[in-house]
Amino acid sequence: MELIENLKNDFTEIFNENPTNIYFSPGRVNLIGEHTDYNGGNVFPCALSIGTYGLTTKRDDKKVRLYSNNFKDIGVIEFDLDQLKFEKEHDWANYPKGVIKTFKDHGFDISNGFNVLIYGNIPNGSGLSSSASLELLTSIILKDTFNLEVDMISMVKMSQEAENKFIGVNCGIMDQFAIGMGTKDCAILLDCNTLEYRYSKINMDGYKLVIGNTNKKRGLVDSKYNERRAECEEALRILKEYKTISSLGELTEEDFESLKDKIGNPIIRKRAKHAILENIRTLKAVKTLENNDIKTFGELMNQSHISLRDDYEVTGIELDTLVEAAWDQKDKVIGSRMTGAGFGGCTISIVKEDAIDEFINYSTEKYEKIIGYKPSFYVVDISDGTRKLF
Repeated sequence: MELIENLKNDFTEIFNENPTNIYFSPGRVNLIGEHTDYNGGNVFPCALSIGTYGLTTKRDDKKVRLYSNNFKDIGVIEFDLDQLKFEKEHDWANYPKGVIKTFKDHGFDISNGFNVLIYGNIPNGSGLSSSASLELLTSIILKDTFNLEVDMISMVKMSQEAENKFIGVNCGIMDQFAIGMGTKDCAILLDCNTLEYRYSKINMDGYKLVIGNTNKKRGLVDSKYNERRAECEEALRILKEYKTISSLGELTEEDFESLKDKIGNPIIRKRAKHAILENIRTLKAVKTLENNDIKTFGELMNQSHISLRDDYEVTGIELDTLVEAAWDQKDKVIGSRMTGAGFGGCTISIVKEDAIDEFINYSTEKYEKIIGYKPSFYVVDISDGTRKLF
């Protein structure tokens, strides 16, 4: 594989030795089930064939030296295993540093330093989880380098903990779980509260997953995300007066219909409607795939986007334009929706394999005409999770 050979050469040039091990950690996309995780619902992500590569050698001292081909101008970042604190100037390297500290905090013996060359082909800031991919990559490097007795779900939890506590980003567990636990040709139905999960095989014969990146800088995400969470918490507080529940995800469609008028504020009512019906849609979507009915799955993806646009209001003109361009091409596209937090980021579409070029050309033209700049597209496969390659 040409990419691996090039990375080996880069490693030798940077560190003056040949790499001993090579690892890969995928990105992830959520096929359906958006903004359900913190509402006690289910998500349905899968790992992708794009991701983050890591080449390593073990050192005799306590220094960790990291270099990324994606941030060449930063050069080699170096720190000591006894000095694991967040440092702004260490930029992207704070993610692996946070994972190392979390492993040590959990009692794992990380006795030596190591050299790592990183290369990722996940677009940064796209909502495909480049940070979680890097965290799980670091976890598998630590497990393998130091022969640690640790299973993947424990590594998933420690990777999330590193992002929450060391980086200070209050992410849920979906990203790390999908990346660590991914299985080729399968998506994962995951209950983010209980971590109960099951794999669903996706028969993509004749179709491909195509990710469309709006290339919009996502400035609003954190504040709007917190706002939506607060609105759902308020809906839950109101509905708890009428039904014994601990999350919106426990309610059926019939429950919502009978109780919706109890929520006086129309905005809060819409937020609850999305959270409840999106969870139901996700469970339906899994059933349709298990019945090999990809057409109905596509219709549920479309309904998901409409709900995110009209009831949850997290799409915006860029995502809507890309999705509508896909919907224009009904003969080529099974379904399309925004994926991730919203307000920019990416769409996910299921497209006929023999029509991908036409799909991309039409979507690019329409998007550029309305938005003023081009989107980017990535044709991806559903991949296994984080693993050692060589």
